[in-house]
Amino acid sequence: MVTHRINLHLVSDATGETLNSIARATVSQFEDVTVVYHRWSLIRTRFQLHKVLEGVEAEPGPVLSTLVDKALRSDLETTCGRLGVSVVNVLDPVMNLLQETIGEAAAARPGRQYVLDADYFRRIDAMHFVLAHDDGQLAAGIEEADVVLVGVSRSSKTPTSFYLANRGIKAANVPLVPNTPDPPGLEAPQCPVIGLTLDVDSLIEIRRHRLRMIGAGLQTGGAHQQSSAYVDGETVREELLWARRICNRRGWPVVDVTRRSIEETAATVLQLMEAWHKRRRDAAIAAS
Repeated sequence: MVTHRINLHLVSDATGETLNSIARATVSQFEDVTVVYHRWSLIRTRFQLHKVLEGVEAEPGPVLSTLVDKALRSDLETTCGRLGVSVVNVLDPVMNLLQETIGEAAAARPGRQYVLDADYFRRIDAMHFVLAHDDGQLAAGIEEADVVLVGVSRSSKTPTSFYLANRGIKAANVPLVPNTPDPPGLEAPQCPVIGLTLDVDSLIEIRRHRLRMIGAGLQTGGAHQQSSAYVDGETVREELLWARRICNRRGWPVVDVTRRSIEETAATVLQLMEAWHKRRRDAAIAAS
């Protein structure tokens, strides 16, 4: 089997996150390829672009660009043409479509999506909220949440909450712990409550990894017994079943995260949030 190796240059006048996402989504479709990424971000002057062009010439490979400055784009395309290197301005198809639909030329301002506007401060507030309400902390402020994630330990509640916060969503997460009272503050929630679960084997492996990371395997006595129960197959199976019953009793939808990435889990949570709000709107209309 031949493995192809290519250089891929990602040239952006902002943070480069758009290009990173596009590159990940497309490169993942090719199995027998090794991609060497060359990331060039915040390229906004000819001096900065000159370093990029030197890099492309030293290690030739296709170029993906989100540059909006016409002069910089022209210089990049000219050099790539001379080197026989392909360059794609990935925003052009969508930009052209919107310009035709709206009937207005786009403002060619680098990094305009990162201005300090209301959305930006909403994301910052959401991040602070997640930090304050992680793992059941500050239950008194949970009524401010846009969504509450519940689940057993290591069911991806915290990383999913942070991903949602980056979308400006205040996500609280509450652990479901066997042999303890039901989590407080969720008797009559004013936002969606969504359970996260996964299969037994996956959860055990995640927990074992966690214990290795914190050195729990070196513990003795009661602490060692506690960590053993934490990864015991039958105990974990009962814990997951108990948590599922709580969600069913409360009418909380459950998302199985076993084969989902954090991004996919968050997308499913967003869909469930939208469905919850639609039901509330429909009920309000029916009652009026």
